[in-house]
Amino acid sequence: MTAGSPTDIRFPRAAARVDTPPPLRQVEKCMGTVFSFQVATPGLTRGALLPVLAWLHDMDALFSTYRPDSRISRINAGALRVADADDEVRHVLAECERYRELTDGYFDARAGGRLDPSGYVKGWAIRTASDMLSAAGSTDHCVNGGGDVACVGRPAPDRPWRIGIADPHRPGDTVRTVTGDGPIAVATSGLAERAAHIVDPHTHRPVTELASVTVVAADLVTADVYATAAVAMGAERGVDWLGRQPDMLATLVTAAGAVVDVPPRRTATTDKLVDAG
Repeated sequence: MTAGSPTDIRFPRAAARVDTPPPLRQVEKCMGTVFSFQVATPGLTRGALLPVLAWLHDMDALFSTYRPDSRISRINAGALRVADADDEVRHVLAECERYRELTDGYFDARAGGRLDPSGYVKGWAIRTASDMLSAAGSTDHCVNGGGDVACVGRPAPDRPWRIGIADPHRPGDTVRTVTGDGPIAVATSGLAERAAHIVDPHTHRPVTELASVTVVAADLVTADVYATAAVAMGAERGVDWLGRQPDMLATLVTAAGAVVDVPPRRTATTDKLVDAG
């Protein structure tokens, strides 16, 4: 891929299956955003979504930085020690620390001076919701949380998933389209909805060089975290760092409107994930 060139990011197609009925759809407000579900697996009813929705709201109660009674707010207030927090909280904070090390410190749950694992939690919640649907018997579904998506299988036997990468400078337009069968994870981080809310953990200043970074991978948590880290790095460092990560693609849009595509490093795993043609 070259900077600014129109292209689709394509994944291998799965074998076609028999026709399926219209997909099951659900929209749920949670975690300060909107989650949408599309389940194309025949036979699954709305009841399969109920445990997923309940779990999402439970996690919102644990991790919200806007609720004074959440575990994160209590930790920030000094009313709760991390060691005494719920298993989910300790797991998420341990993962935040692991990703801080993997991103050279550019993903940091304390970058703003207080504990805020939101940059990890949303992607983790979407991925877990998708895994819960799979455990309930779904082989074809998409979970979208505020524009970050995890897709499994196909939306219909005769077509793959198509996921547009939004143009941060032109609402309603797209700069790229991701096309293929799941598992596909697409996550975007940037300044389109919340200007200058991402902080460089090394300078403690808001970053403004990149309008958005979208990462395409097989795992949504990694895609989401790496997109956020790349925004914090800035254009030159972000492009270089993403280009050294295996098994993912990225599209960066600068504040000036330039579009830069970053191909993955070629590996045996990548060749299976991304159609070389």
